Amino acid sequence: MRNRYLDLLRAIAIVRVVVYHCTGWAALTIALPAMSVMFAMAGSLMAASIDRSGPLAVERRLRRLLPSFWVMSAIAVPAMLLSGLAWDWKVLYWGFPLQDPPANWWGAMALSATWYLRDFLWFVLLSPLVLPIFRRFPKIAVLVPYAALVVITFSGVTVHPIVHDAALYGGAWLLGFAHHDGMLRKINRRVLVGAAGVLAAAGAAWFLTHPGPRGYDLNDIPLGNALWSAGFVLIALGFAPVATAARSGRLVTILNARALTIYLWHVPIIVGVTKWGEAHGLPTRGWDGISWRLVVVGTLVTLAVLLFGWAEDAAGDRPLRLLPGKKPRNAPISPAVPSVAVTAGNKAG
Repeated sequence: MRNRYLDLLRAIAIVRVVVYHCTGWAALTIALPAMSVMFAMAGSLMAASIDRSGPLAVERRLRRLLPSFWVMSAIAVPAMLLSGLAWDWKVLYWGFPLQDPPANWWGAMALSATWYLRDFLWFVLLSPLVLPIFRRFPKIAVLVPYAALVVITFSGVTVHPIVHDAALYGGAWLLGFAHHDGMLRKINRRVLVGAAGVLAAAGAAWFLTHPGPRGYDLNDIPLGNALWSAGFVLIALGFAPVATAARSGRLVTILNARALTIYLWHVPIIVGVTKWGEAHGLPTRGWDGISWRLVVVGTLVTLAVLLFGWAEDAAGDRPLRLLPGKKPRNAPISPAVPSVAVTAGNKAG
């Protein structure tokens, strides 16, 4: 069983990520803070998995996460080694990215989005320890990452990227815990909207007065990003419909079942298409450049899904298919169930 609302939200988020990386439009980071949304939904699914499987949930989540990453690594790592990457034991992080794996001159750009898997991996590993603490002290637990980010921001101290991202996105992950446990639905709607409004207003006040190198792109303004995203997640998950259904639209199903493949491959495709366009004198900026690149990137991402999406089926113990979601003939439709009971689906988001 799948939650159609969460499936739709995840599908919109992954499309937004691709469009943002192709266009660079800062407004998209404000309209939909996609990474925080995906971390929040992943936190909800992780809490459900722990309730169902206990510590084995970690193994199950890693088994769904890593195969698609290994497929990409099997292509990218030999290519980088043949084009200048020096062999080092840290290359092994391409098998288990507890830290950023090493990359050569082109890999550092084309494979930069792997930071998400690094952070996701740490959140998964820590969840069995954090979830009991969250359930005992939910308010304090949620406040801790935001307080840590405030301290980091105002002190100017430089911390490890994993620590920084735990402060930036840890609150969203914990709000996912709250969504799974039904805590957000128990909050009075006026109180929920008020809290979301205060957080969003604080985030907006910060990023409007502290623009980054790309203006109001929230990826350059961590504190504004975290606060604005918290308000967004509170509304998006706090008002999530309870009813679910067995099936979603075909496109939404495909985007969910292939979300990790899309995420892993879209950045190298965008980088490659852009470099190819520049080398051949084609426009890469403005409406002309954005238009043709979106078409080509969309086509090549679809090809990547056809070529490599099977890894997500294998990771989820599903029959291997080019495109998932085709309705079996005469298949019955399952009845709706409460969303708190829904735990199916892969991580991304």
